[in-house]
Amino acid sequence: MFEENLVLAFSLTALAGLSTGIGSFIAFFTRHTNKAFLSMALGFSAGVMIYISFAELMPEALEMLEPVHGPNMAAWIMTAGFFAGIFFIGIIDRLVPEHENPHEARKVEEMHQGIDRGKMRRMGVFAALAIAIHNFPEGMATFFATLADPALGMAIAVAIALHNIPEGIAVAVPIYYATKSRAKAFWLSLATGLAEPLGALIGFLILRPFMTPTTMGFVFAFIAGIMVFISLDELFPAAKEYGTGHLAIYAVVAGMLVMAVTLLMLM
Repeated sequence: MFEENLVLAFSLTALAGLSTGIGSFIAFFTRHTNKAFLSMALGFSAGVMIYISFAELMPEALEMLEPVHGPNMAAWIMTAGFFAGIFFIGIIDRLVPEHENPHEARKVEEMHQGIDRGKMRRMGVFAALAIAIHNFPEGMATFFATLADPALGMAIAVAIALHNIPEGIAVAVPIYYATKSRAKAFWLSLATGLAEPLGALIGFLILRPFMTPTTMGFVFAFIAGIMVFISLDELFPAAKEYGTGHLAIYAVVAGMLVMAVTLLMLM
């Protein structure tokens, strides 16, 4: 049903995931954190994800479900899928130790401060594991959206790639400080992004025998729930921490506006 877009879906998912490597390059080759850029990237990503979730994924889910279940039951299934996605990513988030949270804003300057190396190594490893766990559902989101609608999948891939840049910094900064090895920090940072195509592959193999309109409608709503939670719980708070004044919310609105205009032009 959707398998003609398989190669593109895996490619976009992999590219979005591997953008964590961009974050490590920023950490290695700059002396000061460009907080305005990171704030705008995170806020823009949140705006894109929130807009796509409510303007595209939820209506798409209803469109798939209504012919099979009728308007009333379709709405119930869509709503159940949306909150199931929120609970799913919320449970994953609870598995991450709060004091090692990789979504706290990290700065390049931390590599040059006198912080205990053992603590920094532990922080980097925990950040890598936590980001890899988070990247599983993000990979599924990019992959399944691309299967159904390549233009939509591309937009989600760009949003996820933008927010993976600060995640790459969150891994690279403490690992580099602890080991003084750019190679180790870069490869560990990059490896966390591989969880996205891996998550896509596992999700596809599990769901492939059940790819009916009902399943895909539920999955689309599920993905919307995941993206809204990530945006509100992780991206926007980090964007505010990096930014000053109203910069973060301006970036959120810009992400929504760019996404809205892009989708209108593709109609």
